Amino acid sequence: MTAASAIDYESIFLHAPVGMCISAHRTIQASNDALAQMFGYTRVAMNGMSFQQLYPTMDEFLRTGDRIIPIMNAKGRYSDERIMRRASGELFWCHVTGHAMRAAEPLGPGIWTFEDVSEKRPVTAELTPREREIAALLVEGKTSKAIGRQIDLSPRTVEMHRAKLMRKFAAATSSELVHKLVGLQQL
Repeated sequence: MTAASAIDYESIFLHAPVGMCISAHRTIQASNDALAQMFGYTRVAMNGMSFQQLYPTMDEFLRTGDRIIPIMNAKGRYSDERIMRRASGELFWCHVTGHAMRAAEPLGPGIWTFEDVSEKRPVTAELTPREREIAALLVEGKTSKAIGRQIDLSPRTVEMHRAKLMRKFAAATSSELVHKLVGLQQL
């Protein structure tokens, strides 16, 4: 390959159509244009920023980190959909995928992608941090028992939160709730 035809990986990273960053210990080391635009920051402002600033609350940041570690340890990668926060304070649904660059350090150096899915799934109701967490797990198809095990709550407590979500989204059934959470219309 000649110098003229060499692939410019930095340009590909900077101009990729999906938000991307390289992180270490939950701090952004380098970000691309799409990520900065999605969250409403400049790339320069995002570099060195803790992921904590992109979460609605500190508690959600901490709980997500706790949830990521065992999955990254087992698989080396992690993926979910969660509610994130823009610089303006606006909340939005985001699909997040990460890959650890060192198997022994799940939150060490890593590559993360972010996709704004708010057009398909708008944030339409005021939710507590715990309700946001449970809503994200319901969307993944998890049962109350599985959610309870994953976030260290009793299945009954999860059911209580599910019932509150059903009231907030005016859903008559759990299936209807999930459809509303993913932005689908019930036929």
